[in-house]
Amino acid sequence: MDSMRRVRSLLLGVGLGVCSATGQALAGQDAITIGVLTDIAGPYSSITGKGSVIAAQMAVDEFGGKVLGRPIKVVSADHQNKADIGAGIARKWFDVEGVDAIFDVPNSAVALAVVGIAKERGRVVAFSGPSTAELTGKACSETTTQWAYDTYSLVNGSVKSLIKQGDKTWFFLALDATGGRAIETIGTRGIKEAGGQVLGTVYHPLNTPDFSAFLLQAQRSGAKAIALANAGADTVTAIKQAGEFALPESGTKIVGLIFLINDVHALGLQVARGAVLSEIYYWDLDDTTRAWNKRFMALHGSPANMLQASVYSSVLHYLKAVQKAGTDEGKAVGAAMRAMRVNDGLIKDAEIRADGRVMRDVFIFQVKTPAESKGPWDYYRVIGRVSASEAFRPIGESDCPLVKK
Repeated sequence: MDSMRRVRSLLLGVGLGVCSATGQALAGQDAITIGVLTDIAGPYSSITGKGSVIAAQMAVDEFGGKVLGRPIKVVSADHQNKADIGAGIARKWFDVEGVDAIFDVPNSAVALAVVGIAKERGRVVAFSGPSTAELTGKACSETTTQWAYDTYSLVNGSVKSLIKQGDKTWFFLALDATGGRAIETIGTRGIKEAGGQVLGTVYHPLNTPDFSAFLLQAQRSGAKAIALANAGADTVTAIKQAGEFALPESGTKIVGLIFLINDVHALGLQVARGAVLSEIYYWDLDDTTRAWNKRFMALHGSPANMLQASVYSSVLHYLKAVQKAGTDEGKAVGAAMRAMRVNDGLIKDAEIRADGRVMRDVFIFQVKTPAESKGPWDYYRVIGRVSASEAFRPIGESDCPLVKK
């Protein structure tokens, strides 16, 4: 009950840019303050938003609400998916309101703006929401880490697992933009390295209402797997129309490279059935994830996805690092975070590499049919697992300055 009251209090003031707790003069108080910079009302709100704030508060409560004898406060803000707004909030939090560390930050453009500010001020930022691999590449720093997916792992996890299972021929439906082409390039490389073949690629504009012609072209190619190098509404529309063409029943796998459980829920199992996706977390993996999710659902009403679960893990690990370092000074805490293995109810014995990448295995899931599902949110069955060393970019290929040193 106390956790629920705290979360409600945190969310009341988010529409103003920062929550009501930030109105206090935190800089002059002896408190450890963590900020959840997220998307409260925009396109990523269902997969981050208030669920990320809840996850952060759960970690604080589990830690005991204090570290180094000082109270821990959680504040939150909506970056509105605008880099300038996100950067402005980060500056104000760090320079005026005494925020010690920032978490979540969905939207890669916002994340890249925030990481520059964190470098200048030597403050900790733990990213869960953004997908850009630059955060562990040329934009890396001693005080920043990346906890969930990135563009490299989103592609490599699914590709390598499915090729091992015999799906060696692929066709890409890719967004005709930098992000879509980057994913298609990474995927093509991974497919060829794993012994597979790309039979074709078609590029589509943003917010395409009709994928029929593209899907028919992919079907005619004879590819065993159709990879969707897009996201959001485009992925949802493509999967919906693939179901209308009965592609899953024909034996063709539809692979959503950026596709989360919230998208599956919005589509429904009858539409999303058979789709393949990769995630690092699922609420029904084992007894530990089920027990944690039960607490999360009591506050949120729906299961956590991998991004929200990563916020919980990153906040808890940060607090452990503050305790170990004996200070909240950013570089000392960043070093402690890398020196410690990540261990909690959702991540077991994970390394944080020099470039800030949290090394976690990637699970490959296939969406169940309505007949296979045993109840609410019972959406996935595990069809593969890819080790972190296979899923994420090799450290030897990193252009992170810390690695080069």
